[in-house]
Amino acid sequence: MHSPSQKGFVYSHVSWIFDRQHDATDLTKISDFASYPELMWLHKFELLPAIVTAGLCFLIAGWSGLVVGFFWSTVLLYHATFCINSLAHVHGQKRYVTGDNSRNNWLLALFTMGEGWHNNHHAYQSSAKQGFRWWEIDVTYYILVALSWLGIVWNLKTPPEQVLRNEQRLGSRVIRRTAEQLVRRFNPEGIALAIRSSVHQTDLFPRDVVLKGHPRVDMHLPHMPTRGQLLAEARVMFAKTTFLDDIVDRAHELLFASVASYLAVPPLVAAKNPDLERKRRIVRGRPHVRPM
Repeated sequence: MHSPSQKGFVYSHVSWIFDRQHDATDLTKISDFASYPELMWLHKFELLPAIVTAGLCFLIAGWSGLVVGFFWSTVLLYHATFCINSLAHVHGQKRYVTGDNSRNNWLLALFTMGEGWHNNHHAYQSSAKQGFRWWEIDVTYYILVALSWLGIVWNLKTPPEQVLRNEQRLGSRVIRRTAEQLVRRFNPEGIALAIRSSVHQTDLFPRDVVLKGHPRVDMHLPHMPTRGQLLAEARVMFAKTTFLDDIVDRAHELLFASVASYLAVPPLVAAKNPDLERKRRIVRGRPHVRPM
């Protein structure tokens, strides 16, 4: 639900709040938060602050205070927050490779008091500071710093120098997800059809051509992207990272495996096999933009 690439722009922006599957909170995944009684109290009586605020707006300014000061402002606040789920995954700049579509959007950062530096957040999620550069306005962090001076909050984490220099180590999950994004730029099914057409008059099994190669020097597979082509595409798609070679190597493996699966089992047969079709869907994802 956190990105338009999963269930679409509208769902990531607002429709997810009407999906009942998101009502329950799994406290085992946030055991550190669950240890604070005041947070658990707010979780139990989550509507109480809103009711009190609405009541105060009405007492201070009557119906206009309730409508404008509470209802309108709440709707605007909601949509500003929702834009991080939607627009901040579509428009903006990518400073870090994060395995997703998160972006830094300076305009959203102004409206959301710093939340718009979303790619920064995905790169180092434990940081209380989302504006990593001095010019990246992060009002929420400024408030937290002021509260720390008063002893109200403490242990504010900031990104280490390694992250600021974009030299942090990428986890295997980020490398895999980024490699899958790269593979989606190509068309494994179309590549498989072209290879099958190239070798159909030989006694070779097309899948072996991809996985094992063949000693014949006249066997040429022009439709299979080379590692160099994948690397060139990756340099265009992704932010600068010292782990680009790892991403390309993983993408090369995924692309070969996907093409081989199409060569081994025709699409209509694979559609009847949930496990195989699920594996294909991982690398197929959204429609490709570069047929080979």
